Amino acid sequence: MDIRVGNIVKLKKKHPCGSFEWEVLRIGADFKLKCLGCEHLIMVPRTTVEKNLKGLR
Repeated sequence: MDIRVGNIVKLKKKHPCGSFEWEVLRIGADFKLKCLGCEHLIMVPRTTVEKNLKGLR
């Protein structure tokens, strides 16, 4: 998977705010993502992101 910093990823499950889209802020063993709906920041393991990825924008 070719995910880079600054990409917008769409995940299968929506955030409680209702948004499916996240901006990638950091890549490594974990991904740092920012919700585009409410700007909440989370750290998620790489395997979880790759498993739940629905698409790139």
